[in-house]
Order: sequence, then structure tokens, then C-alpha cells
Amino acid sequence: MENQKEDTKAIVTALEEHYFKGIYEGDIALLETAFHPKTLLFGDIKGTPYAKTLEQYLDGVKNRQSPKDSGKPFKGEILSVHIVNSIAVAEAKVRMYDFLYHDILSFHKIDGKWLIVSKMLTDTNP
Repeated sequence: MENQKEDTKAIVTALEEHYFKGIYEGDIALLETAFHPKTLLFGDIKGTPYAKTLEQYLDGVKNRQSPKDSGKPFKGEILSVHIVNSIAVAEAKVRMYDFLYHDILSFHKIDGKWLIVSKMLTDTNP
């Protein structure tokens, strides 16, 4: 049970201190620490299919105005974390720009570190 608490805390930290903060500040180096280098991202934005490699995603983040610099509201919220041995799924909402994203993030514990290995997202704005 103690490991479960430690693992949950590690995933929450990865989400809050690396994923959300990296997105908010547009900090590619920080954001990259949350992901496995081979991560793939899939989903849809306003009904349009979305499929990118991690490299393509980070390039997009690098070349856009960060939410912090935009002055628009930003909020990252963890909805749930479910861990089974060395794998986990986290569900999160991210409000940024004029979007409300619902993310489903798959994690794998590799060499003692929890990393996002897959990201699915959808824009849930009406």
C-alpha cells in the first residue's frame, strides 16, 4: 500500500510540476521530462482528428504563444489516477486558450520514473 501512495504521488508530481507547468509556461525542456521519447498523441480538436509524435507536439508548443504569455486563463486538473503494477492511467482536464481539453494519459514506470507513454485528448467545448 505504501508503494501505491508513493507511485500516486510521483504521477501527481509529474503532472503538476512537469506536464501542466510545462504546457502553461511553454517550457519544452520541462514538458519533455514528463514523456517517454517515443510517446504518440491522438485525439480530436473541434472534431478534427489529431495525431502527432512527441517531437511534432513539442515543436508545436515551442512555436506557439504560451498560455502564460497569452494572459488567458489556464487550469490543469487531475481527475483520476489508476495504477496497476508498473502501468497507470491518469485522466485530466486542461483549460487553455479557448479550449477545454480532456486528456487520458498512459504512464509506465521505467527505471524508477513514471513517464507518459501515450496521450489521448479531445476538446470538450460545446
